[in-house]
Formats: sequence, C-alpha cells, structure tokens
Amino acid sequence: MGRATKRVWFLVVPRTGLLDVAGPWEVLGHANDVLGREAYRLELVGPSAPAAETRYGIAIGGLRPLPRGGARLPDLAIVPGAPVRPWPGEQERLVAWLRRFHARIPTLVSVCTGAFVLGAAGLLDGRRATTHWMFLDELRARFPAARVVDEGIFVEDRGVWTSAGVTAGIDLTLALVERDHGHRVAMAVARRIVLYLRRSGHQAQFSAALERQGKEPPELHDVSGFVLEHLDEALPVDRLARGVGMSGRSLTRWCRAHLDESPAELVRRLRLEEARRLLEETTLPLKEITARTGLGDASTLWRVFTRRLGVTPAVYRQRFASRRAS
Repeated sequence: MGRATKRVWFLVVPRTGLLDVAGPWEVLGHANDVLGREAYRLELVGPSAPAAETRYGIAIGGLRPLPRGGARLPDLAIVPGAPVRPWPGEQERLVAWLRRFHARIPTLVSVCTGAFVLGAAGLLDGRRATTHWMFLDELRARFPAARVVDEGIFVEDRGVWTSAGVTAGIDLTLALVERDHGHRVAMAVARRIVLYLRRSGHQAQFSAALERQGKEPPELHDVSGFVLEHLDEALPVDRLARGVGMSGRSLTRWCRAHLDESPAELVRRLRLEEARRLLEETTLPLKEITARTGLGDASTLWRVFTRRLGVTPAVYRQRFASRRAS
C-alpha cells in the first residue's frame, strides 16, 4: 500500500459503453478524494483521439493518441466494453498496440466486452476470464485458449482482470482500490457513490432479488409486499392468503404455477434475502436479525445459511458487510 501515484489509462474506442468508462473513473476519482491525494492519475487514451463517440451518442473528449516507441506506459490499463459485432477498425489498432506493449503494463483490466480486445491480443490465453453473460459463449468460441468462466462478476488471473457487464466494472475497480489501499478506503468510496451493495467477485451476475422480480407476475407483487411487511410474524398459508385477498388453495396454485415454489418456500426465501441484507448493511447481532426476519433463533439462521449458501452467517458478513454502523 505505497504512496506512489499510479498512472491509469482508459483505452477508449468509438461506441464504447459510457458507464464502462464513467463507473471505474468515478471509483478511482473518489479514492483520490478519500485518500486526500492523487493516488491514481487518470487519462483517456485511444486510437480515435482526440475524441470518441459512445454507444448511445455522448462524445468523450480529451483522448490522447496511443503512444509509440519509448513512451512511459501506465501502471494500470482499463479497456471498456465496445461492440464485438462488427469489429471496428479502431479496436484492431488497439489490439495491435496491446500485443506490442502489454508486457510493460503491470495490471490490465477489461470491463464487459472489453475482454474481446484482450482476447484478440492473446492476453487471455491460458487465463481464467469472464465477460457480460450475453457474450460468454461467443468469448469461448473466439478464444478457445482462454478459460472462460461464469463464476462471478469479475475474475483476476496473473495481473489480468476481466469483469461482467457494465456495473460489474465498478465492483472490480473497488477491488483494485482495496488491493492498493485497504478495505476501509474501498468501503468509504462505495459509500460516497451510494452503492447499494458492494459485491464480491464471487457473486453471480444476477441478484436473487432481480431474478425474483423477473419471474414474479404482477398479481403476486402484493404477496411479496405483505410478507416483507410482516416478516417478523408467523405467516402460515391461511394468514398470507387472507392478507392478499385470496384463498389458501388459490395462493398455493399461483405460487406453484408462477414461482415454482409453495407459499411457505416463498416466505423462507424472502426471510433469507432480508437476513442477507441485514448482515451486509448493518452491525445488528444475529439474535436481532433472527427476530426481525422471523427465522427463529441463531441456530436456525446458521442452518439456513449453511444449507442454502454454503457459509455461516458470520462468514457471510465478513465477506460482504459494508462495515457501517446500523
């Protein structure tokens, strides 16, 4: 955790994703603010200098051209995502530049489909790598020497970091800040950018809540709401059904047909999700969390976490907690 300033280049090509640039840039900028010094010197570099138009039309200015010869290279280079079909000529120029100079750059990062640039430069050969879930199969097909994985939102392998789509670049950059300056600084940055949850690289590209919202039909929105409003109370099927104006039999049919689970399983799942949130965002003791979520006692909480998530509540909190006061 030295005090030397790191030079960071964002290697931008036309039609890049704006958030792929802005998200990591904001993380590193806020890290400078938290540390009270320029820990990261941020620069925009690209083959279309002095500007590049992003995917949805906003132009990024201030790009410097890719240097040649003996120029000083960055400590960290970040390749944001850009189209992979068709393959723009500027990306080929960037690929050629990376093939020539990558060995002089200690840390290389791709966000989203930026992994295709690293792959084309041969930098993923023999390494574990990931990308946006929509392009995992195409990354495997194009670069069979890479070990493309779908095990989390970002992956590091011998100095090369790759991430899933868009917002995962923020999580990856926070991990880099933690590597350089420790957990306290990384969490301070996460709070400053109002990040709902700082995700570990091991988390899936879809959150449980997002998957549930995607599957849940409008008719059952009130069911989830009723459960969450009465989470600390007993919720047998009959009470849950009355709360949403249905019969117990109708509610059970709805849950089976649309969620592939019983009402009791729905309640247990929402209780677990809330327990996870409380462990992540508060310092409440386990006894208080079990009371708020209706999970009974600490031993029940322990059993639920180890059975469903493979870790104890204490280990889960250690990995994902924001370390804020409740």
